[in-house]
Amino acid sequence: MPVPEDIKEPVQKNHNVAMPRNEAPQLPWLAIAFILIAVLWIATEARLSNERAAAMERGAMRAAALSDAYSEQISRTLDEIDRTTLLLRTLWQEKQGELNLAAYYRNGIFPSNFFNASVATRDGNVTASTFGLPNPLNFADRDWFRAHRADRKLGLLISPQEVGPRSGRPIIRFSRRLETLTGEFDGATWVTVEPPYLTTFYGAGQLNPGEFISIRLWNGSVLATRVGQQDGKRPIFYRANPVFSTTEGVLNEPGNKFVDGAERLVAWQKSARYPVVAIVGLKTDEILGAYRASAADWRLAASLVTVLLAAVAVVGMWFSRKLGERKRQAEDTKETYRLAVDAAQEGFYMLRPIMDGTGYALDFRIEDCNERAAAFAGMQRTDMLGLVLSKALPVEYQRDTLRILRNVMETGFLEEEFRVPALKGRQPAWLYRRFMRSAGGIAMVVRDISSSKAHEQELVQLANTDALTGLPNRHWLVNYLPLALARAGNAMKQLAVLFIDLDDFKNINDTLGHDAGDELLNEVALRLRQTIRASDHAVRLGGDEFTVVLEHLEGASDVSRVADQIIKSLGAPFTVKGISGQRIHASIGISTYPHNGRDGETLLKHADVAMYAAKSAGKGRYHFYHPNLSESLITRLSREHAVRHAVENDEFVVYFQPRYGVQSGRMSSMEALVRWQHPERGLLYPGEFIDVAEDTGLIVRLGELVIEKVCAQLAAWKRMGLHVSPVSVNVSPHQLKVGNVSSYLAACLRRHDVEARLVEVELTESAVIDQSRGVIRELQELRELGVKLMVDDFGTGHSSLAQLHRLDVDVLKVDKAFTDALTSGTEGQVLFQAIVSMASALDMCVVAEGVETPEQLSMLRKLNCDEVQGFLFSPAVPGDAVAALMARPAL
Repeated sequence: MPVPEDIKEPVQKNHNVAMPRNEAPQLPWLAIAFILIAVLWIATEARLSNERAAAMERGAMRAAALSDAYSEQISRTLDEIDRTTLLLRTLWQEKQGELNLAAYYRNGIFPSNFFNASVATRDGNVTASTFGLPNPLNFADRDWFRAHRADRKLGLLISPQEVGPRSGRPIIRFSRRLETLTGEFDGATWVTVEPPYLTTFYGAGQLNPGEFISIRLWNGSVLATRVGQQDGKRPIFYRANPVFSTTEGVLNEPGNKFVDGAERLVAWQKSARYPVVAIVGLKTDEILGAYRASAADWRLAASLVTVLLAAVAVVGMWFSRKLGERKRQAEDTKETYRLAVDAAQEGFYMLRPIMDGTGYALDFRIEDCNERAAAFAGMQRTDMLGLVLSKALPVEYQRDTLRILRNVMETGFLEEEFRVPALKGRQPAWLYRRFMRSAGGIAMVVRDISSSKAHEQELVQLANTDALTGLPNRHWLVNYLPLALARAGNAMKQLAVLFIDLDDFKNINDTLGHDAGDELLNEVALRLRQTIRASDHAVRLGGDEFTVVLEHLEGASDVSRVADQIIKSLGAPFTVKGISGQRIHASIGISTYPHNGRDGETLLKHADVAMYAAKSAGKGRYHFYHPNLSESLITRLSREHAVRHAVENDEFVVYFQPRYGVQSGRMSSMEALVRWQHPERGLLYPGEFIDVAEDTGLIVRLGELVIEKVCAQLAAWKRMGLHVSPVSVNVSPHQLKVGNVSSYLAACLRRHDVEARLVEVELTESAVIDQSRGVIRELQELRELGVKLMVDDFGTGHSSLAQLHRLDVDVLKVDKAFTDALTSGTEGQVLFQAIVSMASALDMCVVAEGVETPEQLSMLRKLNCDEVQGFLFSPAVPGDAVAALMARPAL
């Protein structure tokens, strides 16, 4: 690179004639050996120091990651506990102090393995508890109770660990104040959990012996601690309660702070919403284990080299008169040093200032550098030596670099990190620079830190991105919502949170496998991105739950329009694993700022409640939140628990309604109808429980119970010597998609020694025309088993007369609406006649449902209907009453 003559300084030339090597002056070998040994040990210790620092840094990153994840889990756990206390307070106010928590506990409203809840009146007496009230307790003298009495703004109070008065085991208490409608103190409600509940952390399995996770109050009081694999040594505890002044951090704690005397890296993360801090302690011995083994090897090698250098020095002193040999050794040593420096990962420069008459540094000259430093400038070392710095730098950096160097001449030291934009085809990079004043000049070290910066960015990206779909995750949402709400508040705009749950996602997993489920979730994420506006955000919370945040809204109509678009987009058929026509539905709950909450937690909770309301109302719809939905949610959960309990305890019975041949007048077959023998409410009809069983997936187990009872009843009638007619069993589409109806039915028939011809299967129209691979296989296996297939309630589903030929079944049960229309005019008769004619052509038997009058029966005879069923002949009756029906004709 050319340099202007007014800046370039003359280069001194050496005119001395080179001396022969054997005539070189005697060199101070002892000094040279000392310098080399010092350089060796300094370099060795510097390398080991860097390795130790790197090991500690990796340990700190692991500890920080664990503490961050543990803090996030603790916050979610405390959110759940906080919502429980808020629910207890709301129920207390709504029920005017009359609560039966023990009944809620038995009904499964509270997770029985973890939670126990209680309520005390203003005088401290316990008036309600999930334990029941076997012995009276009073908490009026407890510090936490007095604190709630004194401070109405206290909110959720977390008390230090104590011994439970009933269980006798350590517990942690979470309490809230109760108030009258006028705001006066009315008592307290609380939830207690045992400490292990707070340390059930997915990362705890990664703990090594001597490492721990802990949750403490901000004042240092321990709530719960979990230690890695015990090794028989002394327990691990802080000698004194630690107090952390910052929100998060990592600290190397000396061994004298712990009972076992072991040094540890301790990372902490304070909760933003609760006065607790999550702590992770990693044993320094474990972190530095690999480093210490490496350090021993390096020091052994350095010792051997030291001995070697000392021996060389001694030999050199003995042969000091051999000047040529000494000179050659010095040159070899210098060359070795140069190779080592050029191979280093850091670039260094020696810069000499060019002063004016006043002592001001006009510029700097490059006196020396290594090859690595020259490579940063895209040059060779030999080309850089002697260059003026301003000419070696790009124009963009000249002014700032000269200013920094002048400042270093005054201060003596500076280090910084800075970003280098893409120049001359290079990718953007991060560099670390360190400047040190030295002997009137400046030593500058440069290191490329692009990889470490990129790693930092990857960690941030991983923490905020869902690994499956690439959408932002819950962690991102928790951090983003407060900022979005602040913007909406400042702009006086509305904001909406949409909580989306995929109603039929479980069917995809059950029928096509979890790989197909993952593929579907990715497609859902893609459709959400394409549906929402550029200013909105789609988030995956986990499983089949998503959230959409809508900003810059003018009114509820904007939210409804987006919700309609999402439902329409997700309701369109999917192609999964190469199989087209897969359908799901989306239930969406909506909460808006500021009407339904002023913080992210409240908005998410209310949107979740509204989603359950949408799900209860049917699939593929949305629902806005309003306050009375919370009570509806409790009622829904109670119903689900009751039905689940009934299925687990087999509280169901089967009734049988006969079908009669129109021409023969005798019973031709029967339909099995399930009833719930409720222990308190008596006999309940399917309308009370079938929809809940369908939504929760319990319909599969309930269907198996019905099949088992029908086969057992058929076997009992055979043993009684009765002439047994076939019995039809209703099978839901969900049972078919799970894919075990045929195998379960075959097993029951074998177990009870019942012929397959005595069992028929009633299906919905949608199930029969379903072209998914699993349903087609199930129907084929049922036919191969020898079971007749029939369509129930024909005319109310997706089929029409034009599609009748697509129904590959043996029996067509025509819906009651067509039977009722027979006596209402000729149009109903013509339509029924068309159904009978087409079914006859397709070799299908036609059954008229809901026959209730003699006029209807007379009309059906004229239309040549095959069979009839209805209250005109018999309602559904228990199994022991069927024998009487078999013995007599009904027509």
